[in-house]
Amino acid sequence: MARRITKAERERISEVLALLDEHYTTEYKCYLDHENAWQLLIATMLSAQCTDARVNIVTKDLFKKYPSVEAFANADLKELERDIHSTGFYHNKAKNIIACTRTLLEKYNGEVPNDLEALTNLAGVGRKTANVIRGNIFNEPSIVVDTHVKRISRKLGFTKEEDPEKIEFDLMKVLPKDHWILYNIQIITHGRGLCTARSPKCDECFLSHLCKGKSQ
Repeated sequence: MARRITKAERERISEVLALLDEHYTTEYKCYLDHENAWQLLIATMLSAQCTDARVNIVTKDLFKKYPSVEAFANADLKELERDIHSTGFYHNKAKNIIACTRTLLEKYNGEVPNDLEALTNLAGVGRKTANVIRGNIFNEPSIVVDTHVKRISRKLGFTKEEDPEKIEFDLMKVLPKDHWILYNIQIITHGRGLCTARSPKCDECFLSHLCKGKSQ
């Protein structure tokens, strides 16, 4: 049965979003450095279990060494593993990057598709990565569920789920489409600044009076 959202809950959600808009940017901002779609795709693949800051350090040189989709598709696996070693899980990431870029060349003329199914059929690309691309490159309303979004959305009572895909669908029901992309950007900022995982600053948080799970 679909979750029924009461008028009071709608008002609380609207207040949360208004406060996020007030305290954080309402402009779309991607924390991964990139100049085009394929660079963002690779950077997002590298960001799994890795900080954006570390990925940006790695891709600064990586995108100079491999300046095109073709360069990645023809990369030597062991060498690429060494190049991305510091991002962690480098065996799988290197293998997937090569396989993914080869598919881009073979099926899409080297271009990154905007279709969710096409994106998730690429090696190493799940819904999170696909939604990053759809939102930041193609401006398609998309919800990206990363660790910050998962944790803080549960605190706010927007979802009770643990599975990222189920959380995504819950958020699609409670958030207006014009905030789907923006919510992720704002929550990442909030999660890094005030609502940190280890020591949330609840006393300083402007959402404290609306938070349903301060101890989560």
